Amino acid sequence: MELPWTALFLSTVLLGLSCQGSDWESDRNFISAAGPLTNDLVLNLNYPPGKQGSDVVSGNTDIYICQQPLPSFLSQYFSSLRASQVTHYKVLLSWAQLLPTGSSKNPDQEAVQCYRQLLQSLKDAQLEPMVVLCHQTPPTSSAIQREGAFADLFADYATLAFQSFGDLVEIWFTFSDLEKVIMDLPHKDLKASALQTLSNAHRRAFDIYHRKFSSQGGKLSVVLKAEDIPELLPDPALAALVQGSVDFLSLDLSYECQSVATLPQKLSELQNLEPKVKVFIYTLKLEDCPATGTSPSSLLISLLEAINKDQIQTVGFDVNAFLSCTSNSEESPSCSLTDSLALQTEQQQETAVPSSPGSAYQRVWAAFANQSREERDAFLQDVFPEGFLWGVSTGAFNVEGGWAEGGRGPSIWDHYGNLNAAEGQATAKVASDSYHKPASDVALLRGIRAQVYKFSISWSRLFPTGQKSTPNRQGVAYYNKLIDRLLDSHIEPMATLFHWDLPQALQEQGGWQNESVVEAFLDYAAFCFSTFGDRVKLWVTFHEPWVMSYAGYGTGQHAPAISDPGMASFKVAHLILKAHARTWHLYDLHHRLQQQGRVGIVLNSDWAEPLDRKSPQDLAAAERFLHFMLGWFAHPIFVDGDYPTTLRAQIQHINQQCGRPLAQLPEFTEAEKRLLKGSADFLGLSHYTSRLISKAGRQTCTSSYDNIGGFSQHVDPEWPQTASPWIRVVPWGIRRLLRFASMEYTKGKLPIFLAGNGMPVGEEADLFDDSVRVNYFNLYINEVLKAVKEDLVDVRSYIVRSLIDGYEGPLGYSQRFGLYHVNFNDSSRPRTPRKSAYFFTSIIEKNGFSAKKVKRNPLPVRADFTSRARVTDSLPSEVPSKAKIVWEKFSKQPRFERDLFYHGTFRDDFLWGVSSSAYQIEGGWNADGKGPSIWDNFTHTPGNGVKDNATGDVACDSYHQLDADLNILRTLKVKSYRFSISWSRIFPTGRNSTINKQGVDYYNRLIDSLVDNNIFPMVTLFHWDLPQALQDIGGWENPSLIELFDSYADFCFKTFGDRVKFWMTFNEPWCHVVLGYSSGIFPPSVQEPGWLPYKVSHIVIKAHARVYHTYDEKYRSEQKGVISLSLNTHWAEPKDPGLQRDVEAADRMLQFTMGWFAHPIFKNGDYPDVMKWTVGNRSELQHLASSRLPTFTEEEKNYVRGTADVFCINTYTSVFVQHSTPRLNPPSYDDDMELKLIEMNSSTGVMHPDVPWGTRRLLNWIKEEYGNIPIYITENGQGLENPTLDDTERIFYHKTYINEALKAYKLDGVDLRGYSAWTLMDDFEWLLGYTMRFGLYHVDFNHVSRPRTARASARYYAEVIANNGMPLAREDEFLYGEFPKGFIWSAASASYQVEGAWRADGKGLSIWDTFSHTPLRIGNDDNGDVACDSYHKIAEDVVALQNLGVSHYRFSIAWSRILPDGTTKFINEAGLSYYVRFIDALLAAGITPQVTIYHWDLPQALQDVGGWENETIVQRFKEYADVLFQRLGDRVKFWITLNEPFVIAAQGYGTGVSAPGISFRPGTAPYIAGHNLIKAHAEAWHLYNDVYRARQGGTISITISSDWAEPRDPTNQGDVEAARRYVQFMGGWFAHPIFKNGDYPEVMKTRIRDRSLAAGLNKSRLPEFTESEKSRIKGTFDFFGFNHYTTVLAYNLDYPAAFSSFDADRGVASIADSSWPVSGSFWLKVTPFGFRRILNWLKEEYNNPPIYVTENGVSRRGEPELNDTDRIYYLRSYINEALKAVQDKVDLRGYTVWSIMDNFEWATGFAERFGVHFVNRSDPSLPRIPKASAKFYATVVRCNGFPDPAQGPHPCLQQPEDAAPTASPVQSEVPFLGLMLGIAEAQTALYVLFALLLLGACSLAFLTYKYCRRSKQGNAQPSQHQLSPISSF
Repeated sequence: MELPWTALFLSTVLLGLSCQGSDWESDRNFISAAGPLTNDLVLNLNYPPGKQGSDVVSGNTDIYICQQPLPSFLSQYFSSLRASQVTHYKVLLSWAQLLPTGSSKNPDQEAVQCYRQLLQSLKDAQLEPMVVLCHQTPPTSSAIQREGAFADLFADYATLAFQSFGDLVEIWFTFSDLEKVIMDLPHKDLKASALQTLSNAHRRAFDIYHRKFSSQGGKLSVVLKAEDIPELLPDPALAALVQGSVDFLSLDLSYECQSVATLPQKLSELQNLEPKVKVFIYTLKLEDCPATGTSPSSLLISLLEAINKDQIQTVGFDVNAFLSCTSNSEESPSCSLTDSLALQTEQQQETAVPSSPGSAYQRVWAAFANQSREERDAFLQDVFPEGFLWGVSTGAFNVEGGWAEGGRGPSIWDHYGNLNAAEGQATAKVASDSYHKPASDVALLRGIRAQVYKFSISWSRLFPTGQKSTPNRQGVAYYNKLIDRLLDSHIEPMATLFHWDLPQALQEQGGWQNESVVEAFLDYAAFCFSTFGDRVKLWVTFHEPWVMSYAGYGTGQHAPAISDPGMASFKVAHLILKAHARTWHLYDLHHRLQQQGRVGIVLNSDWAEPLDRKSPQDLAAAERFLHFMLGWFAHPIFVDGDYPTTLRAQIQHINQQCGRPLAQLPEFTEAEKRLLKGSADFLGLSHYTSRLISKAGRQTCTSSYDNIGGFSQHVDPEWPQTASPWIRVVPWGIRRLLRFASMEYTKGKLPIFLAGNGMPVGEEADLFDDSVRVNYFNLYINEVLKAVKEDLVDVRSYIVRSLIDGYEGPLGYSQRFGLYHVNFNDSSRPRTPRKSAYFFTSIIEKNGFSAKKVKRNPLPVRADFTSRARVTDSLPSEVPSKAKIVWEKFSKQPRFERDLFYHGTFRDDFLWGVSSSAYQIEGGWNADGKGPSIWDNFTHTPGNGVKDNATGDVACDSYHQLDADLNILRTLKVKSYRFSISWSRIFPTGRNSTINKQGVDYYNRLIDSLVDNNIFPMVTLFHWDLPQALQDIGGWENPSLIELFDSYADFCFKTFGDRVKFWMTFNEPWCHVVLGYSSGIFPPSVQEPGWLPYKVSHIVIKAHARVYHTYDEKYRSEQKGVISLSLNTHWAEPKDPGLQRDVEAADRMLQFTMGWFAHPIFKNGDYPDVMKWTVGNRSELQHLASSRLPTFTEEEKNYVRGTADVFCINTYTSVFVQHSTPRLNPPSYDDDMELKLIEMNSSTGVMHPDVPWGTRRLLNWIKEEYGNIPIYITENGQGLENPTLDDTERIFYHKTYINEALKAYKLDGVDLRGYSAWTLMDDFEWLLGYTMRFGLYHVDFNHVSRPRTARASARYYAEVIANNGMPLAREDEFLYGEFPKGFIWSAASASYQVEGAWRADGKGLSIWDTFSHTPLRIGNDDNGDVACDSYHKIAEDVVALQNLGVSHYRFSIAWSRILPDGTTKFINEAGLSYYVRFIDALLAAGITPQVTIYHWDLPQALQDVGGWENETIVQRFKEYADVLFQRLGDRVKFWITLNEPFVIAAQGYGTGVSAPGISFRPGTAPYIAGHNLIKAHAEAWHLYNDVYRARQGGTISITISSDWAEPRDPTNQGDVEAARRYVQFMGGWFAHPIFKNGDYPEVMKTRIRDRSLAAGLNKSRLPEFTESEKSRIKGTFDFFGFNHYTTVLAYNLDYPAAFSSFDADRGVASIADSSWPVSGSFWLKVTPFGFRRILNWLKEEYNNPPIYVTENGVSRRGEPELNDTDRIYYLRSYINEALKAVQDKVDLRGYTVWSIMDNFEWATGFAERFGVHFVNRSDPSLPRIPKASAKFYATVVRCNGFPDPAQGPHPCLQQPEDAAPTASPVQSEVPFLGLMLGIAEAQTALYVLFALLLLGACSLAFLTYKYCRRSKQGNAQPSQHQLSPISSF
């Protein structure tokens, strides 16, 4: 081989240098060093053809890990280096490889031998090894911290290296990259400290080497960066590295060819440093030489001349920059010195710019060009490297939706979508609704076992305008929640900052064509790094910027739809590149050290093959295509900071050819190039397909992408098509692209993250069976594996596009990329896994294409089995049992106390699970050798009673859909899965003589997968599906089944017991026995109710005991599991808990159902005494010789007793039980119980009545009856008929039942260990077939693959599991503190509700007088004629107010009491006098009046002329208000015009449930009335403001009422919008015009107009305000009066267009959460959280006006009671939420309790009582008696809030001395002369009797009667001291 001239010249110079020697050693030559050996170098030498550039030779920083055997080409490679005058070769040792345990005592001897072989091969080639001890990565920091100081560890390691290799090595380096080593040290953020650590380690190694090994000769140094030397040497720590502890100084030197200083000058500068040392240039990097035209040969010459002249004291240098290595199939690898960096002259041909000879593209293309199809497509069976990341991706605008939610600003895609929506195209407004579903999406990721999730952040969700400002906290909260949930599920977040969705506000300023967007992006990125960077370690700056530039600004197919391919697209790319580079440097400078993350960019590229393989022009065009697509962005970042030469030359060529600038490529400044170059930690790559490229045809001067690039794109018609016209299936292209990217860009120095690969299916395709995509993934992933394994490309991840279907831009939702199908026709956007999801999971589990799954060593589920059941006693049980104390404890609970929700969590190792059973889900009824079961036989028998003649032949097909079941189990994050084994699937004949291997394999796969997924298997041996072959010999009537069942169980224990630790022998034996052998409705369909149930149960119990003993004796010691059986029962509640025989009947029912089996097993080995007694007695009465209930022998009792380790219970509902005396004959198990069952109320369409409180009582009963043994609820759930995916009823069921279980655990001490929901998914529900659905997952039984889709209940249950119960949310914790000083405390009433005197003193009739005297309008025919008689009880009312200590009192004035006919024609002075007197009394008592002008009681005379529908009412109201202002305004300073206009309009004129009771114009009358109410308010306000305010100094406003609405499903955009609409239609209807803009809410106007037009009207039914009216209405308030009581759950309800009503216009249905405490009003549920939320809503919606809560309270029904703990709870909770709202900066000024006293509650009369004072209506004097809530409220008022008890007792908590005790309004009865009389009656009778006895005369009797009347009057208003005390809450 002929050496080039440069090699000869270097050889001559080196020989001359070797003679000088100087201060080095005389026998040493000058060092010319190459190496080290790297992965990339091995790759490029191993694969032909072509010449390697110096960039390749200089090496990949990922060192080659020594592996035996060594590559065969090494010897030739080393020899060629020596022939090129290379003298030394750098070798990088792997510390971690040599010392895998971290200890030098246990080196890896294979690694030692491998490195010795490598060093020896160098010596054999006459190359001297230069060995680096630590190149970059020391052992893990944990090992360093665990085993001692770093310096000590390093010293031990160095000693080992010197000992092991010292005979072969003479030059050593301790560290070659200090910065990288520092990054891997603990406490790396303290750089000075880390540097000192390394200095100590180096000095230790230096001392050891020269002390112990210097006899071998040799030198030792450390490598420093040359540019850091002037700054670092003054540092004491670094100086220590040099002074006295190096034999020479080694430098890492970078030289820029355009630098002013020459390379010799730069080296010479280093000689001025102190101390003087010899210098070795360890690494020499030449930068930007091609750009300057500098020849590397000239550099080499000047460098060598300077050394020869002794200008530089240099002992050697790195010659990698001057080496070129080649390898091809004909020749061995060889290297030589060459002028490889000389500037290559670009030669243009006629139509194309040719690629560089030997370019990366040509080498890759040539490497594969001659492959046969078989070679190309050969499938590689192998796995990816350990640590390879598998993931999925989405983009924000594709999936998030929530386009205007939470303060998000519009993006360019919103604008684009709005423009297209006008043409009927799809938009991304809701998309997949991921904004509302972070938990659901993360659950899907768990389901497929994803390890990384690439998602993008919506810029406009964080910064609505795109500019740095106050970030949108709702958007931040969303991403925080998503990231936190990902990390909780051990999924790595990969966050993309920009995925095409620029904020529209920035686009309007020019978007990516405006330089300012770079600064805005930098601010946005800085915020993201600071906010999320503590958790996000993988950042992508831009996702596929080519698409943005090409389609967004080139073709205009994407947003922002600009078509300018020649100018705009290149300008946009230019700015994106600059934004990327600055963002990378921002992270590098300010965040990397602390956050330790990586920042890269994701670029997309097709692979390009030449159309004509023999055409040089097509080959050049194909390479040019790649440079235009991938290199456009990759080359500046990964190569040299500038665009590819090919791209620049082509654009220059096309512009010259056309004689005008067809395209304009911006230029980077030199500073920008430096900024760009190297600005990525990884290359993210998206790839989908390949192209055939030819040179452009006839060249035109049209500005198009292909024309500018000079190429044409084609596809091979044989390439399979997909649903997308641009994606063809060309799997081999991805391998070639990866290899090209590695050689051209990353060069082995940086990893490649494959960040996007996938293909869509079309809408017309099968929704779930996407086998074509499975094939795509299979082929593409295998090609990636080849790139990794065979081409040694450093690929770190494979990320699928996409997790879920989403919005695909111009294509809308027609192309589906998702592993999960999204149903965009359902507002809840349900996700259902496709076949490809299961396939991808299998790839992840195997980490590629291994035959076996990769063992992941899951953490074991913590299940504590240390405490097992112990038999409590062997004594006979009582009748009723001792457990009767459960009824005594709970049956008298008030409903409020019984149902009050409890917050808390279960034990840490609580076992959350789901249940199923074999026959119900498996299907495969005759597959793979399974034998028939009795249920197979039964369902195939005509007339079996199964609905729709359904069978379990296929069921959920779990036998074939194991992957699907595991997916949803992972998604739920359950800790356990309870399933049953099909006896006949393992033993087809029921006997162990026939074992079905396929069946055994199925259960092995299931159990292995569960364990692998950290899910605890709970296995039931028998769940009713007896092998038919055993039924043929009598089934469970045959005692031989005991032995057969034991042999089956023994096989299961032996086969599965190494992994199964929880066994249940039987599931619900009661059901099998009673339904199978008594009623006969279940197989085996035997109807012998008197005998067989008892006989069969006897055998079952003995079979259970036999199996238990088998496990206990043969397997427990080794397998360490538990075994039990699952029993079932409803809770039995006595119909009358006060009736002893009903209590006994309830206990008897429990003993006959659950105790039948539990008593022998858990108690004394025998049946419950009540069973033996009752069945025995009835048998005797039936003249039978013996009891129908079999008996156990003493031996059997001992054998049966104690045969369960835990108590497993299945429970669903409760029943009322009443004693009954049934018939004697024919004998029957049911009659033996001697009771009657009464079902509790239940809603239609559900399987069981919801009676959650029964669960707590049942658990307590088990505890009392059987001792406090470990209990597992193994089934609990609710069946629904045809439920939707929004199965809210099931959520409420599980929520309340689990909460009752929590109470039992936390409050009652029940040892509850686990809860399993029934069931995982819809299944075959026995006789109900598929009509009743229990599943947390919906199963589509009409689809062959039985797809499973999560219901809302699945999401809720997963949340419960994640929380381990129901912990109290932080925002719901009680807040101690005070309201602001001056806060107003008040109480309220209304005129018609309290005044009475309906016709007194000239009062006119009101509409409520009329309404309450109309039949069927008022409950109990009550009316307000007298009410509380406040008209006559001013003093009493003032006293009641004084009891409360309030400073204000809100009351209303009866319009018809002042103006009897509603007009000012006559003013009733008597009525005015009442109010004057009352107001004066209030003022005298220091109580400020708050006067409501109108509280619903319109004068009937005005209603007779149309009422609020007549516009004249506006003037009438103004005149009425004027009278009040004139006559009362000097006393009243707080006016409210209208109370709750919503109720007036909607209920008075819409539904008609309130006066005036109009309901026949529901679509118009409410709006007309509302319109006039608003205008009337405005006129009254202006009247006061204009005429009275100045002189009276008062304030005036309106009181508006509104519930708060939460979405029924907060993850459903439709429900979210419905909740928002609910509040706007209720509160906003009146608030929006007054407090906002003078007009109705936009949503009201839009919906009512649209529905009106749809119904055929020509205008909206909602009246319109004129502009002048809007101006007059807007701002007519001084404060916001607000009434609030409750919250609802809202969801969308679409009414037909023909329906014309307020409710139809609103389009919202509402329900209540069944866990919310109820009240005396059907519409009022206790929901304090909603109070704070709606107060905050008012603040945000109406600019935080001053708010006075003018009503808030709760009602009760039933017997009155003064100890109203429920009201105290309500007030305490609601007022506390108001205090939190104050902390939220809500301008809340006052709070008013409703009501001061019980009163007339409108349509319900006096049945509902809101008062804090009881009004005793049985007493004609109507006394006001304070309730406990009055005391409580008075304390709150005194304390102005809630003093913190932690600060000690507060004086305000002390009851004032004159405070009166409360008394019960329920008159206690006392016996008197054999009669039960009330106290008052008894007193009267006693006085009468006493008088008769004393005087004995009629005259005295008469006097006594008079006396008693006076006494009664005295007793009617007893002093407060006389009232009996009641315990407080």
